[in-house]
Amino acid sequence: MKQQLVSRRSFLKCLSCGLCAFGFDALRPIVTTPPLFSVQTLAAEPESLKEVMFYKKLPDLKVECGICPKKCRIADLERGYCGNKENRGGTYYTLIHSKPCAVHTDPIEKKPLFHCLPSTLAFSIATAGCNFECRFCQNWNIAQYRPEQVESTFMPPAAAARLAREQNCQTIAYTYSEPTVFYEYMYDCAVEGQKAGIGSVMISNGFINEEPLRKLCRQLTAVKVDLKSFSDKFYKDYCSGELAPVLKTLQVLKETGLWFEIVVLVIPTLNDNTAEIKDMTQWIYKNLGPDVPVHFTRFHPMYKIKNLPPTPVSTLETCYLTARDAGLHFVYIGNVPGHQAENTYCPRCSKMLIQRMSYAIIQNTIPAGTCSCGQPIPGVWKLPRTA
Repeated sequence: MKQQLVSRRSFLKCLSCGLCAFGFDALRPIVTTPPLFSVQTLAAEPESLKEVMFYKKLPDLKVECGICPKKCRIADLERGYCGNKENRGGTYYTLIHSKPCAVHTDPIEKKPLFHCLPSTLAFSIATAGCNFECRFCQNWNIAQYRPEQVESTFMPPAAAARLAREQNCQTIAYTYSEPTVFYEYMYDCAVEGQKAGIGSVMISNGFINEEPLRKLCRQLTAVKVDLKSFSDKFYKDYCSGELAPVLKTLQVLKETGLWFEIVVLVIPTLNDNTAEIKDMTQWIYKNLGPDVPVHFTRFHPMYKIKNLPPTPVSTLETCYLTARDAGLHFVYIGNVPGHQAENTYCPRCSKMLIQRMSYAIIQNTIPAGTCSCGQPIPGVWKLPRTA
């Protein structure tokens, strides 16, 4: 595949469109009322503590967490792997409910979600903590920190929904860190969002147990799953995780009918093997079908992996062609602004349906999700009406 070059005039036009659409403050923190406080200041507020929804009580005041496959067993006054839940006398509490440490408005294309409410804004929130430690983590300064190490603001679920509406966002996005570890806050925000006509999207590593996932799916609009690799060794060595539970999550999402997209961050020499990409895309086609969007995203040196170069565009193009050869209809290349594989094409007639420049939509000819040739394009093109 040859990269489609964009003229300077077109680039400036796209940039101006993006700024007009999203506003100059789109990626700045939103100052809420009250302003940012330290976690220590908020710790005494009763609203900041809530019992974890999925866990077992064990003898000797121990508990076993049931939210993610790590199934941490925690003694009294101790915390699990994610560091934001604590056993207090045999009752397991989340310490970060209603306490986001990051609050932004983002274009939904940044997540990235390409087949979900194009050109809309997502009210993006996160708390401290993660159930992985990816050596290439982009947001390590919140994901790999405990609540006491970051500043947060008090924002209960109803306030999150209200602020989303005030910011003209159609969705609340649970993102930046890993929303599985702030499950209760995410769930409650999604419930309040539904009441206000606001959807919810989960931006996740997919490392979550089936029972909490199925319960959550009833409250969500869409999910983006990072498929780190198709190698369990990679998951263990570079993420402190496992592959099989993530594949199970993808299968559950397919079964529930909830819209989801997959992102693969392609890291030179670590997960860019053509044979592995072939196995991955064939598995996706066989188990998830041809219509799930798959984004192959360019790596840049980050966190603990700074010795590798950015992913060559040619490597991403090889991944793209491999996925298309496997039968996948909607394959994208990410973090390469202006590349033709940022755009959405009809799988029947090959017409360009959505043209993108990074996070900006230049044109969208399928507002209702159907090509002019009659081919339905799967995705979430509008939110359901609320009562």
